[in-house]
Amino acid sequence: MRIITGIYKGRHFDIPRSFKARPTTDFAKENIFNVLTQYVDFDGAEALDLFSGTGSISLELVSRGCQTVVSVEMDRDHHRFIQECLKKLNTKVCIPIRGDVFRFVKSCRQQYDFIFADPPYALKELPQIPDLILQKGILKEDGIFVFEHGKDHDFSEHPNFIEHRQYGSVNFTLFRATAKTTE
Repeated sequence: MRIITGIYKGRHFDIPRSFKARPTTDFAKENIFNVLTQYVDFDGAEALDLFSGTGSISLELVSRGCQTVVSVEMDRDHHRFIQECLKKLNTKVCIPIRGDVFRFVKSCRQQYDFIFADPPYALKELPQIPDLILQKGILKEDGIFVFEHGKDHDFSEHPNFIEHRQYGSVNFTLFRATAKTTE
């Protein structure tokens, strides 16, 4: 796993072979972040990474200058790996939380400029996640939500849909929060 750009550009982290997580490929990650530069100024932004897995997106967000990154991952080993990576970078910008994403979102009172979610593609609740995020009001007005998912889902009719990008088998749907979606 590699950090694409920013202050930690080029740093590599070896993911244990025993991990179940499917990290976003460097190719897909680089391309989606290139797209995101037209929507998000990461410098000083507050970001949330849901279903963090290996922490690849969280580390990228830290490297790109986010003021705060909250990384939520349920798996104990993956959470520990994220903590180890952050320790190697000697950064306190990222707050790794070990817990259930749905419980976290339900109880969250903070708002974020940017949210990224990469749930397991087979998760039965996957189709409801965009509404959960956008209706809860945890994304600031005009904030961007990036949802990584498999090819079997199409969110282009969603009222907050901005665009869809596909890189190989990886699909990203981008949403923008509006005043109507906040509580």
